[in-house]
Parts: sequence; C-alpha cells; structure tokens
Amino acid sequence: MNNYDVLVVGGGAAGLSAALVLSRARRNVVIVDSGNPRNAPAAHMQGFLSRDGMPPTDLLETGREEVAGYGAVIVNGTVRELVRCDGSGFQALLADGQRLKTRRVLVTTGLHDELPDIPGLVDRWAKDALHCPYCHGWEVRDEPLGVLWHGPDTVRYAHIVRQWTHDLVLFVPDGALSELDRSQLVARAIGIVEGDIDHLVIQDDALHGVAMSDGRVIPRHAVFVPPRFTPHSDLLAGVGCELDDQGWVTTGTNGATTVPGLWVAGNVTNPRAQVITAAGEGSAAAIAINNDLVDADISAAVDLFNHGFVP
Repeated sequence: MNNYDVLVVGGGAAGLSAALVLSRARRNVVIVDSGNPRNAPAAHMQGFLSRDGMPPTDLLETGREEVAGYGAVIVNGTVRELVRCDGSGFQALLADGQRLKTRRVLVTTGLHDELPDIPGLVDRWAKDALHCPYCHGWEVRDEPLGVLWHGPDTVRYAHIVRQWTHDLVLFVPDGALSELDRSQLVARAIGIVEGDIDHLVIQDDALHGVAMSDGRVIPRHAVFVPPRFTPHSDLLAGVGCELDDQGWVTTGTNGATTVPGLWVAGNVTNPRAQVITAAGEGSAAAIAINNDLVDADISAAVDLFNHGFVP
C-alpha cells in the first residue's frame, strides 16, 4: 500500500493549487483525479489574473506539470471510499481496486449543474448557453441575450445580466412575475416573454433563437441560465462529514470539515467559486493542512524523545 502525507481528491484548480503548496512544503502528496472537470465544455476561462482567456485544459496541464516537478504523484482514477484509521489518518479505495494510505485528505470534487429541461440546452452549455455573466458576459456584450427562467431568483439574475447588454429578454412562465418584478424589469428595459419554451433554435452550430410552445421564435445570440448546484459530496458523507439539508458539507476555518484530518476546497463547498477563487481556497487549505501536520510531527517527536529516541 502506498503511503502519503496528503491525498488530494480532484485535480482541478483547487486541488492542483493545494498540491503545489504542499509539495513545495516537502510533503509527500498524491492527487487522484477522474479527468472530468466541470468547465471542460468551455473554450476559455476568464477573470483569472494573468491567465484570462486561457483554455481550462491548458491551465490544468500546466498545473499538473508544476506539481509533478515538485514530486507530487498524479493518479488518473476515482476515489470510491475513504476510511478513517490511525486517529486522523485515512485509507482510500480507488475504483480500480488500488488502496492508498494518507495522513490527511483534501477533497476538491466540485459540483454538478442542474439545468432546466429545455431541448438543446445541454448541447449548448458553456458555448452560447451560459451560467455566469462574470465569466462570459464580456464575450457576448451588446448582443441580443436571453435569460431562461429557473426559479424566483431568475429575476434578480436578469438584472445582473443587463449589465452586459441593452438587448435583454427574460423568458418566464405565465403568472410567475409579481407586479414589482414587472415594473422593475420594464424600468430597466428588460424585455419579458411569457409562456413555455419549446426548444433552442440552433443553426450552423450556433444559437439563433428561443422557440416558444405557441410557435413564436425570439431571436437571441446567447442565453444565460441561473443553474442550481448539487455538490459531489457522496465521498464526504460516506466518511462521516456533517452535511446540511442541501448536501453541502459543514466547514470551519480554511475548509476544515467535522471529520479530523479532512478538508475541502473549491466548488464542493463553495458553489460561487470561480477558477481563481477555487485556486485560492486550495492554497489556504493546503497551508492549514501543513500546519496541522506540523503539530502532529511535534507531538510524535516529543513522544519518541521521551521514549529515548534521539534524532
């Protein structure tokens, strides 16, 4: 069985950033990554200082090379189960049957976007069907845009998207808007199209409009959807981490969970974290993990010294 100081589950921005900090701190680090990042459909990522516009795959490839250069081990696979042992230590069972033993664990497994059931939406996701105006708004600025209804919070979301265009339409079910909602939308020149959406109109691999169930087609070049988030928290629940009613892990300082020796970072705990935010959370968690290991190293050294071992 392979033994490590830290196991990082997930090799996205949060996991790789943590692995970089920990390996530079001369910790023995292993990263297990399934190779399915949330932002894989996106051609570029935005808002990451000095990396604005970089393809997400390029960032991950560069990150992998950097952490490997400091001695971190990268395993392509999936952690199926974590088992606590030796106080704050763990054993990890991988899908291929491999077992790893580690003193500490950082989970950065991200989340899943739940989208409205609209034909064509999934196929256009991260292309011209978008979720984050701060990530993609600049690229579609001043174009005819739409916002697709996904619950009451969609109204506020539409007002945010309005920042990037003067030609915005909110698609909303009949009867969903209050009078206050309607007056505010009209005041900001946000169009209102009421009714049920039938499908997205795609031509030449591009969005051309939104087709309504009554036959209307509203021309749009891109649409935004406020997604609902589901964390990939099964691994955390399985090892005994406290979760809230929505399945989000309960955390303390720098991503510490209620299970000693286990931390989280990135979208698995923070649904609003962009790539640069997730990287920062991974770095902060890594420092906390190393500090925790130092405390354990001190305790072990004192115990050995008291039993006559002289380093």
